[in-house]
Amino acid sequence: MSAFHFDTLMPELILDALASVGLYLDSGLTALNSYENRVYQFRIENGQRYIAKFYRPERWTVAQLREEHGLAFHLAASEVSVVVPEVIQGRSLHEFAGYAFAVWPSMGGRHIEPDNLDQLEAVGHQLGLWHASVSGYALPARGHFSHALWVLSPIEVLVRNPRWPVAMQTEFAHLLAELAQLLKGPLSQAWPQLALHGDCHLGNILWRDGPLLVDLDDCRMGPAMQDMWMLLSGDEAEQRLQLDALITGYEEFMAFDRRQLALLEPLRTARMLSQLGWISQRWNDPAFPLAFPWFATEAFWVDQYRLLTEQRDRLKAPPISLTSYH
Repeated sequence: MSAFHFDTLMPELILDALASVGLYLDSGLTALNSYENRVYQFRIENGQRYIAKFYRPERWTVAQLREEHGLAFHLAASEVSVVVPEVIQGRSLHEFAGYAFAVWPSMGGRHIEPDNLDQLEAVGHQLGLWHASVSGYALPARGHFSHALWVLSPIEVLVRNPRWPVAMQTEFAHLLAELAQLLKGPLSQAWPQLALHGDCHLGNILWRDGPLLVDLDDCRMGPAMQDMWMLLSGDEAEQRLQLDALITGYEEFMAFDRRQLALLEPLRTARMLSQLGWISQRWNDPAFPLAFPWFATEAFWVDQYRLLTEQRDRLKAPPISLTSYH
């Protein structure tokens, strides 16, 4: 089975997999937006709605998937507002025809408003409770976010199979090497490590009379700031206000080390590189050229060079400060 394709994951196989755990559908399968895995919503005979996720083969080991589920159960027991997988036949992780899969309740809700400071404070409240509840909790199979994982690995993917115009080869090689060097210091420091959500952006939070955190697919050990910076948007003044709201909620449960504010732009830059490396690595999956057709255009890479150059300059500038708000 290819690590990149879901060649054999046909509707009949999905139905057989769900039947193997006693779930018989009273509706069709509705594919939900997910590039890394395959995710479907459905309704069973009693009218209850569920979400089934079929994990991309060879991306995570069984031990790593179990750690994701174990973290979700631990957080829910600590009263963190997270969605946990269904336990069916005594387990949450299942296997059928070579595919690992799990089932979740289908939860309605609306998106967080990025400029709603009250909502962001409530999100910070949940993140503070999360981080406080995982003191001493480890994810040994998942490992840690690192300079090698975030930066060196995606750069290697990009350089090995460059997608940018040949005429930009030298410029990109120099820029990526400079970014790797600039990011080494901040991302290699011995920051306190927590069991993180890992991909905590507004799309992974539903508002249901409060924030509900979903999709722990990218959970790893890492610094607290990794679960906060993707919630920020707008100019620096707007981000200051958003950070202030997040930290106000966060510190109801746990002190936030403001030295980690220096990680904001390094983490943003690393994610930009990781996203480029991820799409490039998955390009042989037919879903990716369809979803990201601009990735193969010259205009896209010209724009990426500009954006990464701007990030290089930000990495050299003083980090964001909340001094005026505290």
